[in-house]
Amino acid sequence: MNGPTARGRVLVVAGSDSGGGAGIQADIKTITALGGYAATAITALTVQDTRGVHDVMMVPPAFVAAQVRAVLDDIGADIIKTGMLGDVAVIEALCDVLASRQPAPMLVIDPVMSATAGQVLLDETALATLKRRLLQFAVLLTPNLPEAELLCGMAIPDEAAMWHAAGALLTLGVPAVLLKGGHLPGEEVIDLLATEAGVTLFRSPRIRTRHTHGTGCTLASAIAVGLAQGMALQPAVERARAYVHAAIAAAPGFGAGHGPLNHGVTVDPARLTALLEE
Repeated sequence: MNGPTARGRVLVVAGSDSGGGAGIQADIKTITALGGYAATAITALTVQDTRGVHDVMMVPPAFVAAQVRAVLDDIGADIIKTGMLGDVAVIEALCDVLASRQPAPMLVIDPVMSATAGQVLLDETALATLKRRLLQFAVLLTPNLPEAELLCGMAIPDEAAMWHAAGALLTLGVPAVLLKGGHLPGEEVIDLLATEAGVTLFRSPRIRTRHTHGTGCTLASAIAVGLAQGMALQPAVERARAYVHAAIAAAPGFGAGHGPLNHGVTVDPARLTALLEE
């Protein structure tokens, strides 16, 4: 990919995390760390830290839609990544904007339904709207196991069930699903990338740590920027998983709860010092 789009423009439609570990903040850090350009449409403001979400204030749907239109009309986007959408009205407003575009934008959809600490961020009615309207724009859906259970209506207690669930999720009309198995116990983290062409299994050693806040947001944004930069899906997933693994391993240890990752793991401090001294 040549010219001004080579950097990879990603428009993120998601909520803000005041603690900086997840949501819009994690998305911007990730996209920047991987060499892309991040623009945003904020759907919600949260009072949030490593211990949980303490309050949420939704952004009016018309204002969310206006943010999306402003970015698409001027800067443009090679791909859109969605995170916390919150309610039916926001999803409907976003879908109305997407449907008005020709060609319709491509979406990496992270179906955020709850925070790491368990707070519900998407109700059942909004989930139905997401399935009915938003998924038609997806190039990739990235649910974790609890989200996948709600989306496909089946329990996913083990790796065998993940294979069945991945196939069920494809029947929702999306061309590709990355089913994230981090909630399963064990010494490895197992993810499944399912498309009509088949299933690719990814395994990586589990890092025993409580500092995993924002891993879902980070992984989806890392994949999105790879796709925006012209990478094929599987290499984009492979790079994104490697980045998340490195960011968890280098986590700064902040907070009393589920701490943030080190999104700047790709930044070379020595090179920055040399640039400043030139």
